[in-house]
Amino acid sequence: MTDPTAALSFGAAAAEYDRFRPRYPQAALRWALDGLSGARVVDLGAGTGILTRGLLELTADGAVAQVVPVEPDPGMRAQLADATPGTTALAGSAEAVPLPDGPADAVLVGQAYHWFDREPAHAEIARVLRAGGTFAPVWNIRDERVGWVAELTRIAHLGDNAGDVTQRYADFGAAFTAVEVGEFAHATTLTPDEVVGMLHTRSFWLTADADERRRVDAELAELFATHPDLAGRDAVELPYRTMVLRARRR
Repeated sequence: MTDPTAALSFGAAAAEYDRFRPRYPQAALRWALDGLSGARVVDLGAGTGILTRGLLELTADGAVAQVVPVEPDPGMRAQLADATPGTTALAGSAEAVPLPDGPADAVLVGQAYHWFDREPAHAEIARVLRAGGTFAPVWNIRDERVGWVAELTRIAHLGDNAGDVTQRYADFGAAFTAVEVGEFAHATTLTPDEVVGMLHTRSFWLTADADERRRVDAELAELFATHPDLAGRDAVELPYRTMVLRARRR
């Protein structure tokens, strides 16, 4: 079980979350949905709709026919509605999906699978998927092979809850086929202030006390002022590895 306080901490910063968190590369989403056409997709743990909007872009060429976001946090659902005209998220969780049996061709999860209570979530995901349908969690994970990015992680205690997803989530249970792994390079260009704003949407920051927040901001300011790859720059490229785990409903 994950910490429910941390898992539901994001609604307080929903607008900033939507503004600063990275999008998902289209190549990664197409790989997740490989073999599907006109797909009915559930975006589970949809947050502010970042993944939902990426999937809706695939309706233009017929890869996706419908996207149904499901999200437990009311603040995140409200931001999704504001940022995604014509789309309203259903109130629900991975462990209690408010959909009938078998309507979905795919269930995708952006940046949220590590919050799930996996056994009941797998049962619910299998229930709403048709036979042969796709389940694919997706993560944007900062590329800590870059020195300043590793230092950013240390300062802000970011250690992605996703961790090494290929090791932690090697299978999705008996209802699913073996997990396939896709990796895609991705990056976002941000000002130093925007990097700090993005870090302020992380669960560690949102649940930290005032002293810890001041410490993090002071060390981040020093990092941007002194690191040779960052000092004096108006914008920086924050690199990510976008990881997709994909399996089929048996």
